[in-house]
Amino acid sequence: MTERSGELDPITLEILGNSLRSIADESYIALTKAAYSTNIKERRDHSTALTDAQGRLAVQADNSLPIHLASMLGMMEQLLAKHRPEEMREGDIFVANDPYVAGGTHLPDVNLAMPCFVDGRLLGFVCNIAHHADIGGMTPGSMAGGMSEIYQEGLRIPLVRLFDGGELVSDVLDLLLLNVRVPHERRGDYYAQIAACRLGARRLAELARRYDGALLRRAFAAIMDRTEARLRAGVEEIPDGRYEFRDVLDNDGMGAVDIPIAVAVDVAGDRIRFDFTGTGPQMKGNFNLTFNATQSAVYYVLKAMLDPDLPNNDGLIRAVEISAPLGTLVNAEHPAAVAGRANTSQRVVDVLIGALAKALPEQAVGAANGANVTAVFYGHDPRHDRPYLYLETLGGGFGGRATKDGKDGVQVHITNTSNLPVEAIESEYPLLVESYGLIEDSGGAGRYRGGLGIRRVVRPVGHETVFSGMGERFVHRPWGIFGGQSGGTGRFAIRRADQREEAISDKPNGVQVSPDAAVVIETPGAGGYGPPAERDHAALETDHRSGRFSADYLRRHYGFAADD
Repeated sequence: MTERSGELDPITLEILGNSLRSIADESYIALTKAAYSTNIKERRDHSTALTDAQGRLAVQADNSLPIHLASMLGMMEQLLAKHRPEEMREGDIFVANDPYVAGGTHLPDVNLAMPCFVDGRLLGFVCNIAHHADIGGMTPGSMAGGMSEIYQEGLRIPLVRLFDGGELVSDVLDLLLLNVRVPHERRGDYYAQIAACRLGARRLAELARRYDGALLRRAFAAIMDRTEARLRAGVEEIPDGRYEFRDVLDNDGMGAVDIPIAVAVDVAGDRIRFDFTGTGPQMKGNFNLTFNATQSAVYYVLKAMLDPDLPNNDGLIRAVEISAPLGTLVNAEHPAAVAGRANTSQRVVDVLIGALAKALPEQAVGAANGANVTAVFYGHDPRHDRPYLYLETLGGGFGGRATKDGKDGVQVHITNTSNLPVEAIESEYPLLVESYGLIEDSGGAGRYRGGLGIRRVVRPVGHETVFSGMGERFVHRPWGIFGGQSGGTGRFAIRRADQREEAISDKPNGVQVSPDAAVVIETPGAGGYGPPAERDHAALETDHRSGRFSADYLRRHYGFAADD
């Protein structure tokens, strides 16, 4: 550290930055291991972070979800607007989830924040978000089509204290648990979040005692400044100009179809501006985005295309200007429904990549599965005589890239979760996974092909279950890029005892499934990169041998015949 300027030297800053990331990562792992639900302990649908005393995001755990970035920022903004630092005490933990009064993006994502004090002075906050498999509302799992306002989607939690000076506010926890369908599971997940907050706060206090709180405060600011400078340097590498793109959502599940998402990106030196004018109005269905969810998509794309090692913190926000007209799909007003916001966020990411592909062709990819295909099974477990709720969002194809094929059957872009293992499903729930694999021919052809979607068939065992879900890219195929072709679409169906499959809505809500039937879930593939005629012959032979592409597909798209 230089005495004259008070700035941190690079070595000290790197040590402190890594120490802070270590705290966020350890908190993340603690939440994973302590959680009760498969959606958190197996799929890892959660994030952890540290902020400074002003609520500015300083560090996010490496495995956190990009879509959670702005939720944490939104909660901290509301927290500090409502409570002055001198009103907070050691041991306080605040809880919130509401998109309109508490900075959230949808109700199942519950935010916790715990202030950390050093020598009686507020140093910062330890935060986490976990996606609860049910938050109440009109539909089990709180994630399905057919919901038209936020009141139908579940319990709205304003920013309130869950712990006051280290003491549980039991009335608040009672209220949270009374409004959900599987309260014993929710209780376990809340306790995991609480434990992760407390662990992070202890570690942050230990670090402050070792290095001094004043030094850490300067480190917080320096980390953000360095991120802003790195992002601006990356923006300067983009040729100046305007870059535009548009795409459409399939539908909102409530009658609106082909809803446009449009963006214009203006670049001048180290300044970049995103304008979503031309995007359709907010919908009746629950695929709307609040502004902070749109922010998360923008920051993710800039990081992915310009500097993948760039930390997620407040420095990203300073370097970017975003214009999203109020009342549109990407900046919805209360009481718009938002449960399916991740599907729309994925499509916003595709649109942003489509626009910047003109300037950054080597960093662009074909459209990914463009969805966050949601499947929810709810019923009474005959093995344990109690209700169960299985929620999962399934991955699909990732787009072909400038130097390699897209990935098969993965979560993409802003949803950094995993697909739930068959063993976890069958041990936790009275469900049988009859098949699970990749969908043949679902990746778009190209010099580098798109990734394949997933097909999973699930049957209830010894009882009747209720199935709900959400799907996108079930109508409009994920497009290819620079001559690459489109990937396959997704679908939901019910397979009857005679093996006949009946297609159901792409936004199903409350479908009764008997033990002699099964739910078929197919997720979209992804678009290819570059003309199919330029694909390497050895790669085509691998495609044929792998069984992922049929002989007919390879012949039609590439003129390839195995006999040749």
